Amino acid sequence: MRVRTRARELALQFLFQMDFHDDAYREELDQYLSEALDGKSGADEAKAYAARVVDGVRANRREIDDLLRDAARNWELERMAVMDRNALRIGVYELLFAEDIPMRVAINEAIELAKRYSTEASGAFVNGILDRIRRDRGLS
Repeated sequence: MRVRTRARELALQFLFQMDFHDDAYREELDQYLSEALDGKSGADEAKAYAARVVDGVRANRREIDDLLRDAARNWELERMAVMDRNALRIGVYELLFAEDIPMRVAINEAIELAKRYSTEASGAFVNGILDRIRRDRGLS
């Protein structure tokens, strides 16, 4: 598995946890990433990228969630499956704030996370919302 793909998976899993308890996340994140990655190939790069994603989603969460609410017509953010919601947050973060990630990669990786950790139908759901945000923001 590619390093950034693994990093995104870890970020998704940790963001899932943050939906239930959000305080003192940074120490928990560092410990979580160390336990998950120590001794594995690309561990330092994966830890750094996963932390970047979690920190980025957290720092921009209000804007990200507002965009998701606007794009997810007929869906309340709070009623979305937790994994879908967090895969979307990662996708929006990478689309808008991670300039080194190509748009197509950000969308495809979010779709794959949703399909892997939620349901097969989640991929189409995530694709539709991220594509709407991409179009609305004039990204190409």
